Amino acid sequence: MTTPTISTLRCSCAASADANVDGFLECLKQDSSISSLVYTPTNPSYQSVLDFSIRNKRFLSNSTPKPLVIITPEYEHQIPHIICCAKQNQLQIRTRSGGHDFEGLSYVSEVPFVIIDLLKLSEVTVDAPHKTAWVGAGATLGMLYYNIAIESPRLGFPGGFCPTVGLGGHISGGGWGVLFRKYGLAADNVLDARIVDVNGRILDRDSMGEDLFWAIRGGGGSSFGVILAWKVRLVDVPERVTVFKTPRDSEKMPLNSFTVGSTSRLTLKRTYSSESSPQESPPRKE
Repeated sequence: MTTPTISTLRCSCAASADANVDGFLECLKQDSSISSLVYTPTNPSYQSVLDFSIRNKRFLSNSTPKPLVIITPEYEHQIPHIICCAKQNQLQIRTRSGGHDFEGLSYVSEVPFVIIDLLKLSEVTVDAPHKTAWVGAGATLGMLYYNIAIESPRLGFPGGFCPTVGLGGHISGGGWGVLFRKYGLAADNVLDARIVDVNGRILDRDSMGEDLFWAIRGGGGSSFGVILAWKVRLVDVPERVTVFKTPRDSEKMPLNSFTVGSTSRLTLKRTYSSESSPQESPPRKE
């Protein structure tokens, strides 16, 4: 097994942020394919690109620290150069995949930082016969589910239920979903991954080693590198499901009269009334 060098992408910053960002931008110019993918505060599209994936609106305030640069790479091979430039100029990297980070860790920092936004790395390739899929870290759960459904109505993936959550961050944080009890976390169903480490190396499961492969599946986004793509195991799901609707009279049952506990008891009572014998007592009301 290859012994990986585990290190974070956080670099100590020099005193002058302006000097660092100038050097960073000059370094990026060495790869001409990146120039059109770089957004600085003077760029007219900077604010819209920054706000696009911010799901927690409190981070839209003017007092929130802003990135010095946002980069939206189109290809995996562009990311190692970005990382090396940030490392050389002592800038912290924040990696964003979907923006459903309610603590803002994917787009906020107290020190000078840049954002690598992975929204363009969103390719999904489903191999239905082998029940696997490669999915880019910038793809959302909705994209993955849609592509799986096109290939097979009897396959699924045990991820979350919000379609705009990015796969890169979702799996990096473990990935709880509604199929958890049957199939485990999303991270439990990862077969392989591609990652860029702090030295700019693109690694897969074999080259990164099992220790690092274990760590990136739940250890937190960008803790050990920039996730490029996941290879995931697809699971069997029924072709048809049964759903039902329960009418509620808003006047007789006002919404503000319900609590978490009362809602649970109400659901339990309905379950009893449909499955229990007449002799069984319904759940006790409190």
